[in-house]
Amino acid sequence: MAYEFKLPDLGEGLHEAEITEILVKKGDQVKEGDSILSVETDKASVDIPSPYTGVVEQIHISAGDVVEVGTTLITFDGQGESPVREQTEHPKAEPSVIEQPRGEEPKPAQPKAEQAKAAEQPATAAEGSKPVVSAAQAAQPNQPTGPVAAAPTTRQLARELKIDIKMVPGSGPGGRITEEDVRRFAESGGAARPAQAAPAGQTETQKAAAPSAKPVREPGERSMPALISEEDLALPDFSSWGNVEEIPLRSIRKAVAKKMAASWSQIPHVNHNDEADITELDQLRKSLKDEVQGLTMTVFLIKAAVAALKMYPNFNASLDTDRGVIIQKHFYNIGVATDTERGLIVPVIRDADRKSMVEISRELGDLVTRTREDKNTLEDIQRGTFTITNAGVLGGTHFNPIINYPQVAILGAAKAAWKPVVKKDDYGRMEIVPRFMLPLSITFDHRVLDGGDGARFLNTIIKVLEKPEQLLLNI
Repeated sequence: MAYEFKLPDLGEGLHEAEITEILVKKGDQVKEGDSILSVETDKASVDIPSPYTGVVEQIHISAGDVVEVGTTLITFDGQGESPVREQTEHPKAEPSVIEQPRGEEPKPAQPKAEQAKAAEQPATAAEGSKPVVSAAQAAQPNQPTGPVAAAPTTRQLARELKIDIKMVPGSGPGGRITEEDVRRFAESGGAARPAQAAPAGQTETQKAAAPSAKPVREPGERSMPALISEEDLALPDFSSWGNVEEIPLRSIRKAVAKKMAASWSQIPHVNHNDEADITELDQLRKSLKDEVQGLTMTVFLIKAAVAALKMYPNFNASLDTDRGVIIQKHFYNIGVATDTERGLIVPVIRDADRKSMVEISRELGDLVTRTREDKNTLEDIQRGTFTITNAGVLGGTHFNPIINYPQVAILGAAKAAWKPVVKKDDYGRMEIVPRFMLPLSITFDHRVLDGGDGARFLNTIIKVLEKPEQLLLNI
């Protein structure tokens, strides 16, 4: 008899795992307890033992596959050895085939919890007799104890709606639970199954004994307030309070609002702030002012950002959540946030790594001018991979910009200022000296990057800015 081994529930809210190594091959004799797979979750790497004794008949997965709980991994040929056990011993490794007693016709599929009970009771009912259902049996919910086949997004929806996903009947392939199943279950008031006629012989008392299957909270889970409705967001009539003026939202502002809302709602933002000593760099910039027109601090920031992006390519990337991949871009198109009367617009310096500081200065000056004069083209603002926003001319000590979606990071610069800084002199003695300090902030997507990544990235930019002689190599 063939038995399907499915990825068991790994606990701690884990819904999927990556197959890192397959420890058996087709035809191998396996004993119960032998390690057959190595998997990696977002919490740990573990070996999975076989719940069966038998021969590996078919392997349905490959190393590197990411599979969800309930996915069939390996099919075993039991060779006469039955892996069927009490559910309490191995609740997470149930056989997919239940052997019927000899001489008995196959019965319609039952919930798993009822299958175990039915197996314990001999088939004694004569043809035409009515099934007898005790009140105690009727009081047991039709809740499976094994893995539940559902996508992580479906599970998240169930948690938000305070629904025990194990109570939801699945309509997808192989009984898979879909988001629509969860919503239908919630709208029906938490009925464990669609309304059906009661089995013959079931009394009204027995019907009343059946549970209502209300949404179940996880242990320790706090009740949450209902989601904000459109009615909650409705604005009051401000004109009843005093004089008002309505200004139509221009298309550019609508686009900015939509993009910022998408960025803030989809990306978990993290900020890391620091300061760069640009005393020597500012002196260099002033000395080259006559030779290189338009040589602003933003130009130096672009070159420093490119150097850091090459060292840490995940900052020059986008996250594809549908496919579960990070898309690293090995080209460097740096967007520069520009303040205009129409709103914030981000023209892009293409292939900034291949251009000199003179070329970037001229191109940036031209782009900013055309943008502020509303003469830029759609091509000017497309294909950006990383964004810089320099608010220094407007003042401010620090600020935390919002990521320009679908990018994963943005660099912000505030107003540089002279500050007393403690430094060591040539003899190792501490002294307080005036230094021109530039506040910097890196905002990044915590789904792709961690705090240490942000600190190292910004440290690299600071080192480049504090050694302007390196920038002179590509003037």
